Amino acid sequence: MKKKRFSRLDYCQYLLSSPVNYTLTNMADHVENLSHDRINRYLRNEKLSPKLVWEHIKDDIIESDNGYLLFDDTVIDKNYSFEVENARYQYSGNAHGVIKGIGVVTCIYVNPEIEQFWIIDYRIFDPDVDGKSKLDHLTDMFKNTIYQKRLSFATVLFDSWYANINFILMCEDFDKKYYCPLKKNRLVDDSKGEKPYQQIEQLEWTDVQLKQGKTIKIKKFPKKHKVKLFRVAVSSNRTDYIITNDMSQDSTDNTRKECVIRWKIEEFHREIKQLTGIEKCQCRKNRIQRNHIACSMLVWVKLKQVANKTKRTVYQVKHELLKDYLVQQLKSPAKELVFA
Repeated sequence: MKKKRFSRLDYCQYLLSSPVNYTLTNMADHVENLSHDRINRYLRNEKLSPKLVWEHIKDDIIESDNGYLLFDDTVIDKNYSFEVENARYQYSGNAHGVIKGIGVVTCIYVNPEIEQFWIIDYRIFDPDVDGKSKLDHLTDMFKNTIYQKRLSFATVLFDSWYANINFILMCEDFDKKYYCPLKKNRLVDDSKGEKPYQQIEQLEWTDVQLKQGKTIKIKKFPKKHKVKLFRVAVSSNRTDYIITNDMSQDSTDNTRKECVIRWKIEEFHREIKQLTGIEKCQCRKNRIQRNHIACSMLVWVKLKQVANKTKRTVYQVKHELLKDYLVQQLKSPAKELVFA
């Protein structure tokens, strides 16, 4: 009898269904007539691209002229997998330090009116293969959203890592607003050229400026290029310095609200790591890791689709699988407990 062809659907179904263990060995142990080598061979020979995510999510997106485009990166932790080909040491915000892992730059679309978000694109940070920086990947996804996906959005949110002159000016060229933090040592001028540039954290603030922001020039930007700067207290021991090209913005509180939307991308990173096994693949080959990441993205897309349709969270959808198992086992135990 001819064996059924192993497919992307089979592997995604495994990632969706498995509660904890996401290894190829575990899958082979739980599927009849399926070997570890067969799964490995599929993942080694297939070539799944980020385009798959867009193909599976595009019909679910509810666009808004006031939409937000969010960019950030996360590190797929491979600290204990020293032989993974595309893992490298890099800073992880989640770990608050340098770890070994696979960098993934992600792009999220947010509809603020209905408070929903979707992953629309991602890129693997692997400069040894394609020679691209994280900023290159961000730029590619930004242009792709405009020219190919043609999504409506008004504002771009990104981290200080991407506050590069070229990308900031590109946002303005496309008439997009942006909000992003600057690092505390970034050199700026709030004196209209009367004083030398100084680090942001050394600026003096009046009570009015603390509430309404101030106009500054960033060093190395065009001579007449100005942005609004806001000093935002995030917590008792953390202050962010937020810039925007929305010169009509005159409220620090409203600026804080704009920046809060960026946490949607952190929410996505947390969900995909906790629910899809994206960090759990132990295979060494670059192509297998890339395909595993692609399948994990597709599993999150499916969880999100079900969650939106049933008005639940993605955590509830995933954990419902375990709930169904428990109900079935309590009704008809596979291992019945009997006391003498």
